Amino acid sequence: MSLAGVVQLFRIKPEHPVGDEGRMSLGDHFRELRGRLLRSLLVLLVTTIAAFFFYHQLIDLIVGPYNHAVQLLGGKKRVNSEIVLSGIASGLMLQLKLCTTAGVVVSSPYWLYQIWAFILPGLHAHERKWTRVFVAVAGPLFFAGVAVGYYIMPKGLQFLISMNTPGGFRNLNDFDHFYTFILRTLLIFGLSFEIPLFVVLLSLAGVVSGKTLGQHRAWIIVGTFVFAAVATPSTDPFSMTMLAVPMSLLFLLSEMIARLVDRRRARTAEDGLADDELSPL
Repeated sequence: MSLAGVVQLFRIKPEHPVGDEGRMSLGDHFRELRGRLLRSLLVLLVTTIAAFFFYHQLIDLIVGPYNHAVQLLGGKKRVNSEIVLSGIASGLMLQLKLCTTAGVVVSSPYWLYQIWAFILPGLHAHERKWTRVFVAVAGPLFFAGVAVGYYIMPKGLQFLISMNTPGGFRNLNDFDHFYTFILRTLLIFGLSFEIPLFVVLLSLAGVVSGKTLGQHRAWIIVGTFVFAAVATPSTDPFSMTMLAVPMSLLFLLSEMIARLVDRRRARTAEDGLADDELSPL
């Protein structure tokens, strides 16, 4: 692709031309989708290449919780555990996986925006409003969950590594398995923090009410702890608690928001207005 083609690809334009009836044709939809996918892939490629220059910092970031866990158990002299690479090409694959993951994370604001911008024209005005709220809240909640997961990771690893100490076994951890374990844990924490947001969206859609959530509050909190016990890969009680407690607090917050939505809906019904209809005042 020429430089002019790249500039044209990234040029910010209004929505694609629409047909005679004011609607985009199927071909226009596919062309817009193709353009957004190409832009997202180019940005992902650039961020992945840039990540190679920070490879050592990324390795320290991933292995940091493991080293911290070993220190909590008394250091290398007392703990016979280490991370290993198996296979002649493992080092190369490690760099590719790590830098690609970093590229996906760093470029996520851009490609998520591309997805949102592609869907946005097909939404009604009030749906666009709630979509913007969702986009504004979902990202910080996800990264907050990831941060909590990374913070408690050493405790979970400490528990798992300590299980090998009484038998005097040498604990060799293949990096591929360790990397999958880390990503799975962080992903679970990040997605779990999104659950209260979906509860609020269900309330806004009229599927559930704040009163119903309050009636089943105790069972929902118990279910949250059960979910945390099953979802956390480390299976230790500390990780389970550190996932369940913030989720329970976020659920209580979502219940409060749902009750406010119920009151607003009740006032709107008394005024004889639809949910998306403006008041004369």
